[in-house]
Amino acid sequence: MSEITHPTIKDGWFREISEMWAGKSMPLYHIHRRAVLIAYTAAGQAMTLKVKKVLHHEKSKYQDVLIFESEKHGNVLVLDNVIQCTEYDEFSYQEMITHLAMHSHPNPKKVLVIGGGDGGVLREVVKHECVEEATLCDIDEAVIRLSKEYLPKMAEGYKHPKSKVHVGDGFKFLNDYKNCFDKPYFQLLHDALRDGGVITTQAESQWLHLPLITKLKKDCKEVFPVAEYGFTTIPTYPSGQIGFMVCCKEAGRDVKTPLRKVHEAAFVLPNFAAEALK
Repeated sequence: MSEITHPTIKDGWFREISEMWAGKSMPLYHIHRRAVLIAYTAAGQAMTLKVKKVLHHEKSKYQDVLIFESEKHGNVLVLDNVIQCTEYDEFSYQEMITHLAMHSHPNPKKVLVIGGGDGGVLREVVKHECVEEATLCDIDEAVIRLSKEYLPKMAEGYKHPKSKVHVGDGFKFLNDYKNCFDKPYFQLLHDALRDGGVITTQAESQWLHLPLITKLKKDCKEVFPVAEYGFTTIPTYPSGQIGFMVCCKEAGRDVKTPLRKVHEAAFVLPNFAAEALK
């Protein structure tokens, strides 16, 4: 079998040179796990990782899927030339996007994960004993299938008896679930929640996309009475940080103060970001 090659890999190095943070603007609501709601980017930066071996490459129905073993970061999942997760630092993203919402709710029983086919968020959700059912909806079966093979520690949540998997479009899934067509995405999420329900969504980097985050918070506040931005550090994401918007359907809920675990530090922002997001 010939060695697998990929255009992003040259001289033994994977290069993530993406329009999403190399300086060009992208359409609003361009859906990608690490590129939801990208616009107004002007970062002018790139990311490189040393490659030990390319493990798999295929063109799925929806995207280019690359998995390689890196020198220092373990196995790496890349979709459309953008790093989605590495075995080295995935926990930082998976834990925060999950637990900021889970610990902002007094008793979460049913949880829906849209995207995240690597299984990491699902793995974190089912750690909560109060959860009765966790459904993952991802449009691309290839990501689920290949994560089970090459990213088993992330995909272990699929084996949990509380886990359910739906392969399909998350937007359509919400439409069908609530029968409320033609509503904006965040309104669909709002309407899918029970009273007091909470969502969390990836919300980009305060260093690279602050105008976008400001608009996103404004848009969320038009739908949810509570919307707050927090962040975590993660080496392989642009600028080494990634943010999350935590929204609650219940007015007056303080999502910055956890009900079952400490997470206040995620909402302590640098002054420039705190001022912009007041």
